Amino acid sequence: MRIDAIRLHRLRILVHLLAALPLLWLPWGFATGHFSADPVPELLHYLGIWALRLLLLTLCVSPLAKRFRLAPLVRLRRAMGLWCFAYASLHLLAWILLDLQLAWGLIGEEVLKRGFITLGMAAWIILLLLAITSTQGWQRRLGRRWQTLHHWIYPAVVIVCVHFWWSVKSGWIEPLVYLLTGLLLLFLRRERLLRLFR
Repeated sequence: MRIDAIRLHRLRILVHLLAALPLLWLPWGFATGHFSADPVPELLHYLGIWALRLLLLTLCVSPLAKRFRLAPLVRLRRAMGLWCFAYASLHLLAWILLDLQLAWGLIGEEVLKRGFITLGMAAWIILLLLAITSTQGWQRRLGRRWQTLHHWIYPAVVIVCVHFWWSVKSGWIEPLVYLLTGLLLLFLRRERLLRLFR
């Protein structure tokens, strides 16, 4: 099977549209009462869970491209990864603006004292570095180091899944499903991961 440039362009547009839908749904969700009287925790969860979903979907691209011999699909990873970073950044911004209300001293204290927030901040920094260096220009500048840097997406998956599990106050089934999905996607790359740690 082959994907020509036009079809790939259409697929990229579709990825952007689908990734934007959860954000476009938010005004309607607030207007129709899908959020409670205290919507901040729910909004934080909503933005965070979509960041996690897009991170996992980004990792799905390579196995699918390999399985169905559709190498051009790999070019969709950057768009999905950038949307993942966008949702993660909105998740962080909502926490700073709406939950802590720009109490900068409290922000630093929370990051240092609460383990799941420490993990969340570490994951966001990794995603920030990957987003900044996702362009072809940075790939040329960094050379071989670019691939090494972008391998950090693998620990980021585990960190984000643990961050989610740790942040949930009740119920463990949903975090377990995401963690197992992330571990499965890493297992599919076990040969590459073993080479990295040799």
